[in-house]
Amino acid sequence: MEEDISRQVTISDPIIIPRAEHTISRSVISQNALKVLYRLKEAGYQASLVGGCVRDMLLGREPKDFDVTTNARPEEVKALFRNCRLIGRRFRLAHVHFGREIIEVATFRAQHTGDEEGGVIEDGMILRDNVYGTIEDDVWRRDFTVNALYYNIEDFSVIDYTNGVEDLKAGVLRLIGSPLLRYKEDPVRMLRVVRFASKLGFRIDPDTEAPLGELGYLLAEIPPARLYEEVLKLFLGGSAVQTFELLRHYDLFKYLFPQTDRCLAKQEGGFPFTLLIHALTNTDERISQDKPVTPSFLYAAMLWQPMHELAQQLQEDGMTELQAIHAASREVTSEQIKHVILPRRFGMHMREIWMLQPRLRRITGKRPSRLVHHPRFRAAYDFLLLRAQAGEDVQDLCDWWTEFQLTVEPDPQQDIPAARAKKRSRRPRRKPRTVHASSSGE
Repeated sequence: MEEDISRQVTISDPIIIPRAEHTISRSVISQNALKVLYRLKEAGYQASLVGGCVRDMLLGREPKDFDVTTNARPEEVKALFRNCRLIGRRFRLAHVHFGREIIEVATFRAQHTGDEEGGVIEDGMILRDNVYGTIEDDVWRRDFTVNALYYNIEDFSVIDYTNGVEDLKAGVLRLIGSPLLRYKEDPVRMLRVVRFASKLGFRIDPDTEAPLGELGYLLAEIPPARLYEEVLKLFLGGSAVQTFELLRHYDLFKYLFPQTDRCLAKQEGGFPFTLLIHALTNTDERISQDKPVTPSFLYAAMLWQPMHELAQQLQEDGMTELQAIHAASREVTSEQIKHVILPRRFGMHMREIWMLQPRLRRITGKRPSRLVHHPRFRAAYDFLLLRAQAGEDVQDLCDWWTEFQLTVEPDPQQDIPAARAKKRSRRPRRKPRTVHASSSGE
């Protein structure tokens, strides 16, 4: 396997880019990451920043996280830092905690056949990857050339074994080694290709792109809990719309949300597609404005159409609307978590958003004032706005609730006259409060 990888992309000697010839400055590196790097260096270990943080700094972007790689074993890292915890079985890592910031430290990995201690491979897929080596070994375990750049704390140089800097300049996303082998080793790399292409605006190298439409079925072998983490990275990273379009282009979306994909295939009037696009656009806007987003609202939008269609069938079979929504929510959620899990608390919030949609139509008596005190009211209201944006006939209801929030101080004991439920007030009684549609719902 090592021969197959090195045959594709290899440089006999790494390119060393000295400090004077690159743009990375220690002033933009996390002080906590520098502490980790310097302590490892002082203890006699090799230490470098690697991956996305190096890539982003070379692109002039602000990194979100700083990952460290070293020849120190996880237990040796833990011995150096009292604030360190070791995590992971498939891929053993050290997490060094500095308050809310975590610096991830990985030991150099080596190629293996699965027979070595710490390594397990079945049907070409790496199930355990704790065979350690040198930095020269480690580079071939990285996924993309642009993510295989090392910032060496020893002399502040950038080490490039795979022509990653050239690909960075050209805006090309290229897997290191044989794409077929690399995808089979870890099918999640197919999702990472899509994510980075969307996030960076890079084109995918033709050899890297070719197997994407053929190997999606391998994602069925990935634990739903791991795919949940990938879904958050895919859709809560600021480029959700482009990511969604690429996932569908490469026929990968159906392995994450199969029920939704089936609805998209038979959509009428573009509604399911439009609602999703609006939801993802709102999500991207909130992230660009540093506003919070939550998985519950994302999943509510992703699974709304499957739930809605099933609920309509159940109503035709004699259930009330609320009974049908409750039963359909439970069934759709149960099916979804077989593919990509949804933590229980987010699943509960998602179902509450759906259950509140019929209640938003009840705008007489004390119901509106009581409903605005529901912890999921804002999420349900935002979802109602989303439905209107997508073309559902609920705009009048959206206008009513928008005005109600602007003109009335919510009071659970206050009756809303039936006449007011039918027409809007001409002037606000109080100074308006800013109301924004959100994709977070929280």
